[in-house]
Amino acid sequence: MAFEERSIEVGGLPTRYLEAGAGEPLVLLHALGESALDWRWVIPTLARTHRVYAPDLPGFGASAKPTADYSPAFFERFAVGFLDALGLRRAAVVGNSLGGLSALRLALSEPSRVGALILVDSAGLSRSASLALRSLTAPGYGELSIAWARTPAGAAWRAWSKAQLLFAHPQLAPPAWRTEQYRLARLPGFLEAALAALRAQLDLQGQREVLLDRLPDLKMPTLVVWGAKDRVFSPSQAREAVARLQRGSLALIPDCGHLPHIERPDHFLTALDEFFGLRPDS
Repeated sequence: MAFEERSIEVGGLPTRYLEAGAGEPLVLLHALGESALDWRWVIPTLARTHRVYAPDLPGFGASAKPTADYSPAFFERFAVGFLDALGLRRAAVVGNSLGGLSALRLALSEPSRVGALILVDSAGLSRSASLALRSLTAPGYGELSIAWARTPAGAAWRAWSKAQLLFAHPQLAPPAWRTEQYRLARLPGFLEAALAALRAQLDLQGQREVLLDRLPDLKMPTLVVWGAKDRVFSPSQAREAVARLQRGSLALIPDCGHLPHIERPDHFLTALDEFFGLRPDS
């Protein structure tokens, strides 16, 4: 195995995380409805130059699934607590989608803790979002979806439908990712946490929290990585974000959807390698 599974308490919540490598710390925050295993395609390479830590966010994977609001502020507090629990004074932070919003909030609230920021198809940069996700926030519809997804057939359908939304080429979604999606849907409390987090992040009109105007406040090197065929958040959001950053750069990954680290791991790793190589403090 290219990484070790570990457990730690963060703010009183049992948390599973993956750890690998040696060097400067690098924290990976996954998307809503996913798990730390999303990073398995890139951890071995990242671990050659960094000490990598990838937690299951609260509500997801093997971490605790408390009764909580699962708001962006909740996940930001978790990110701070995770750094504290590991004794990390400062780290580079990578966040995908919801994980990106959590990383961005962390960088804005505690900039001294974030040496470099990598936003991967990040939430929080525009009101715009996919209708497929916005519709789940409608009263009753999300609950019906949970009831269906709990069944074996429904869990398989959930994995299939997520692939249609998240990958530019859904038929090429890795079997290991599909298997993990099926497994996650069957975990007690997982679907409820995912729906609560979705509704805290989105309403029928789009994303609730937009931090675009705060991007000029960021002073750390920031890389925005985006799939050129993202169906969740338009690539135009990436371009507008980079235009607001003091030290920003853009890696637009061709023929790729919302999960570049899974669909195009080689392109993703090349973008991060170039970014870390260009950093004056690297």
